[in-house]
Amino acid sequence: MNVGTGLTAGRDRTLSRVARIHTLGPSGTNLEKAAHHWFAERDLAGTVVLHSEVEDGLDVMAFDGTEAILACAVYPRLHDLVFGNLHRLEMVDSFILDTHDMVLAGRPGQTDVATIVSHPAPSCLVADRGTVSFASSNSRAAALCAAGEFDACVTTDRAADSEGLRVVENFGPVPMVFTLHAGKVPDGPGSGTS
Repeated sequence: MNVGTGLTAGRDRTLSRVARIHTLGPSGTNLEKAAHHWFAERDLAGTVVLHSEVEDGLDVMAFDGTEAILACAVYPRLHDLVFGNLHRLEMVDSFILDTHDMVLAGRPGQTDVATIVSHPAPSCLVADRGTVSFASSNSRAAALCAAGEFDACVTTDRAADSEGLRVVENFGPVPMVFTLHAGKVPDGPGSGTS
């Protein structure tokens, strides 16, 4: 048997077991898009569960190989997710997918932009445009802006549209690396590992 073929078959079995992906919400995030894309590309029926923080999935997921967390390469705490959870997570896949268009958006009629809210990852797009505060996701930034807490936000075109915001500037889609971290199957009697 070709060793490479054996490794590929084992990897395919691992990936085919994933039925639930935990990732960042609320709806409209690039991570939600990527999670649905991951299932569709493999022709798998699966569930996407959205959380306020990527790591919140760790509190509710099963560590039996059927559930995973989806993150992205620019996630500011990706290293903590990986190295802080070596005992219960393993990176099992990665892929490149364009994000939704990233935009600077504001409420209709809002002309002055002094305060901007953004997820930390894309905040450098507007670092010189005003006072920048951070939100837990692009979708959450859009909701905070729509609620009048900030003049503008960096978000996705989808989230801006959902919140009734107008696009001030469109930065376009970003080819992004997404990473899938599956819950490890515990070693021990009956675990099927040796």
